[in-house]
Parts: sequence; C-alpha cells; structure tokens
Amino acid sequence: MPALHPAIRALEGTLIVSCQAYPGEPMRDPRTMAQVAAAVEEGGASAVRAQGLEDIAQVKTAVTVPVIGIWKDGSEGVFITPTLAHCRAVIEAGADILALDGTLRERPDGLTFAETLRRIRDLTDIPVMADCDSEESALAAAEAGADIIGTTLAGYTGARPSTEGPDLELLSSLVAQLPGRAVVAEGRVHTTAQAAACREAGAFAVVVGTAITHPTSITRWFGAAVQGA
Repeated sequence: MPALHPAIRALEGTLIVSCQAYPGEPMRDPRTMAQVAAAVEEGGASAVRAQGLEDIAQVKTAVTVPVIGIWKDGSEGVFITPTLAHCRAVIEAGADILALDGTLRERPDGLTFAETLRRIRDLTDIPVMADCDSEESALAAAEAGADIIGTTLAGYTGARPSTEGPDLELLSSLVAQLPGRAVVAEGRVHTTAQAAACREAGAFAVVVGTAITHPTSITRWFGAAVQGA
C-alpha cells in the first residue's frame, strides 16, 4: 500500500466542495466560480473541485486550499478529463490534484486508466483522484496507484443503480477492501445527515457540490417542497 501523499493526508476527515456551474447558466463564469470557491474556503472547505481550465486558473488565484482540477469535455461516455492531453492541460492550468474518469470504460484516446496514470507519473508527482463508478473500477484504480478513490460516478454509468443519496453500500465496501487508502465519498450528498453518514461509513473525506454551490438546484428543491406542502 503506497503512503498517502502529504496533500492527501491533510484532507482526512474534512469537507471538500465542488464549485461548478453548467453551460448556459448565469453563474457559468470563471470569475464567479472563483468567488464561490473563496466563499466555501471561508466556510471551512479543505479543498475545492473546479471544472474547466479557466475556472481552475481563476480558482487557484482565489483560494489557499488545494484545487482539484477536472476538465469535462462532452456529455456521454468518458468525459471527465477524458484523455492524457486533457490531464496535461489540467495540470498546466494549476491544479494541485488531478481528477479524471476512473471507470473501466474505453477512453477517447484508447489508453486505459492505468496507462494514463503511468504517463502522468512520467510527467509529475501530482496526486491523482480516480472518479469511479463501481467496486471493480475502484479496485482497479487503486491497483494502478491512484491517490484518491472517489465514488463520484456511482449511479451515473449503469455499472450500479442510482441511489437516492450517496452510494453508502459501495462506499462501505471500498473502505473495507482498501484499508489505509483515501476513499472519498462524492455524488448525491445533498444533506448534512448524508454527509455525516458518509463519514460514519468510513469515508476519508466527503465532497459536496450541488447542495452548496448550485443555487438553481437548491431553489428547485425548496420550491418543490413548498408547492407540495
């Protein structure tokens, strides 16, 4: 079992916040995302996750905590930092931690996750987070040497059913099988109770995005509750 990278050890038992807005939305501006990132750092976030090269660069100047960088390119199949070229660009944009699709699906450039990671290691020792969708992909990513194993894509690829909240079953299984590794809960953590449940299940850290940084979704949740009362 590889030793935890110092930047990863500092995240244990903490909240990581994903600061993203979707194309066409009013907040879809790198400067706005940088301000959101600064706000969540003030609230106690130990790291922020930023999407897109401009966002990564802007957020990097706005916070002192680590920036987990991704680049979403496309909307189907493997689109979270999908190729080695995307990985290089995210690193060059200033990310402190590189996150990429860690599933077993075919990547656009034909490289496997393990091959991609090996080539990244030839370039830099930046910590790498694997966004996984199943027990199989998570264990394979861990075997390949990923520093963080995330449940990010569980319920989104068809490998596992989509749960109402975070996939606690998968999380618990990975924690048991990967002792000492940074298994991070991400995906559909919408309440403080769910965040606490992730930690109780053994999550090294918890990533929350929509419930903190996406006012459009939050407004819809409250609107539906009011109208349904």
